[in-house]
Amino acid sequence: MTELSLNQRINWDKVDGLVPAIIQHHLSGEVLMLGYMNQEALEKTLDEGKVTFFSRAKNRLWTKGETSGHFLLLKTLSLDCDQDTLLVLADPQGPTCHLNNETCFGDQGPPSPMLSSLERIIHQRALTHTKDGQASPSYTQTLLAEGIQRCAQKVGEEGVEVALAATSGDQDALCAEAADLLYHLLVTLKAADVSLNDVLQVLQTRHQSAATN
Repeated sequence: MTELSLNQRINWDKVDGLVPAIIQHHLSGEVLMLGYMNQEALEKTLDEGKVTFFSRAKNRLWTKGETSGHFLLLKTLSLDCDQDTLLVLADPQGPTCHLNNETCFGDQGPPSPMLSSLERIIHQRALTHTKDGQASPSYTQTLLAEGIQRCAQKVGEEGVEVALAATSGDQDALCAEAADLLYHLLVTLKAADVSLNDVLQVLQTRHQSAATN
């Protein structure tokens, strides 16, 4: 969608010159923040590729990350059916929230996609160390402490279980084993210091390559 067609289609009168813009992570789909754009902010976003808003508090254009360096790099823009709300898919260059949270909604915000939520829990487990007198380490902590070879071994074991469940025709077993595989894969990625978004980026690149061939 071009800048001209967007400006023509947005019902600027209806929104009093400020259109709400919902920002989502372009890979995980996680909702990062909500901002407002006037026509100048929209033009700047499209021209420079960095998501820019009109700050009602500062009464000026505001490019997200202009101070922190945590820019939102524009991927796509979509307009809703009523022509009064924008959906912006962006690549965040660091935490989106000024409180250093990944999203402006924090832990109490809308649910993240399940795999992203699970990845975050695994990350929290990795940062938590048990001490004498405290509860026993979680399974995730124990697995990570055993090292990447053990984590990778579990991925192999769960992969076999998935294959066996699939060939047996037991759908409930297949779902359970697939869930185990995804969990252990995320733990292995954590042990290797690789994020889910790193993997999704590879899929996105492959998708784009296939679409152009």
